[in-house]
Amino acid sequence: MKVETCDIAIVGAGPAGLNAARVAARAGVRVVLVDDNPRPGGQIWRQGPTLAPATPLREWLDDARTHANLVAMNATKVAAAPGGKRLMLERDGAPVALAYSKLILATGARERLLPFDGWTLPGVTGAGGLQALVKGGMPVRGERIVVAGSGPLLLAAADTARRHGAHVVAVIEQAPLARVARFVASLALTPGKLAQAAALGTVRYRTGSVVVKAHGDARVEAVTIRAKGRETTLAADRVACGYGLVPNATLALALGCATDENEGAITVDDTQRTSQADIFAAGECTGIGGMELASVEGALAAHAALGAAADAQIARLVRERDRWRAFARRVARAFELGDEARAMPSPDTLLCRCEDVPVGAVAAHTDWRDAKLHTRCGMGRCQGRVCGEAASVYFGWPRAAARPPFAPARIDTLIAARDHAEPIVR
Repeated sequence: MKVETCDIAIVGAGPAGLNAARVAARAGVRVVLVDDNPRPGGQIWRQGPTLAPATPLREWLDDARTHANLVAMNATKVAAAPGGKRLMLERDGAPVALAYSKLILATGARERLLPFDGWTLPGVTGAGGLQALVKGGMPVRGERIVVAGSGPLLLAAADTARRHGAHVVAVIEQAPLARVARFVASLALTPGKLAQAAALGTVRYRTGSVVVKAHGDARVEAVTIRAKGRETTLAADRVACGYGLVPNATLALALGCATDENEGAITVDDTQRTSQADIFAAGECTGIGGMELASVEGALAAHAALGAAADAQIARLVRERDRWRAFARRVARAFELGDEARAMPSPDTLLCRCEDVPVGAVAAHTDWRDAKLHTRCGMGRCQGRVCGEAASVYFGWPRAAARPPFAPARIDTLIAARDHAEPIVR
């Protein structure tokens, strides 16, 4: 089995991971950057058959080619964390052990999906899921698309679909108009974000509204929207519904890193250090804040991992981070889920799509563990990442922690992870 060694390992090749890799590589240490996507960039700079690299990503790629000490391992997933400053990876169908001195987690976030009647129909995805599919080459030209849920991602997803020829019927936002209006007014504090919002174009934008049902036989054909007790049905060929993002802290939890009880974000100090020695975290996994905040945190995490002393450059980065953290707090306040978004769908609606477990079956239990033991909820391919988050919203249960393997893996990878696991001391 192949064994890779490095001074700094970075998991995640979005803005946080890329910036951390740039800073660390320029310092001359050996850096290994691991990402499960076929190309670097994360969701924000996702490349595809019809999409050339965005300017920041192209600049990073050009810079990375000049650093022989930077190894980018794309299409590589972390299967397990056996301990002893090692990660078990799977690349090209084969296990790879990665030994590191310092580790930076830049694992990003995943979309919060809240079930509604008909959400398992073909043609229904998350808002971020739609954006990823379109960037990956899925044709949407001429399709009628309804984008729904909450947060700025809705407009970005709608804009991506529109630029690829789709007809965006409406953007359905659960937050009330007053909160959205206050947030828009606050964009004057971040002119760059104001310009981004203006560049997204105009769409039919409904506030204070939620999706309650998708209709169709072989695939989605229409969607029903509820606003102030009144329901409206819109014809649609595709529905993209996501209620914001949640930090992806699966690997951090496996490594013993502390997380925030409210949103599940990895807890870090002012230098991006986690509660575990020699492990740092940056980007959306430490709290949802956007690519600007992620990039700054990535740089700070790399400087801390390198043991850099405080200087004018680091002080500037800290000020920039604090500025974007303030922006993130404004986003969180504006798009906090309301009662309509948190309302449970009908008992027959599937909560766990992997194991076909309906909401009613899960609601009959007292906690996640009990529901999992009796219904198999959360025991499928996603390991509770989707249904566990929904259960947290509906029932107030703590978020489910995934167990290794963190992603579907070959049996020889699992055997290798077992063989490299630290012995249990009795």
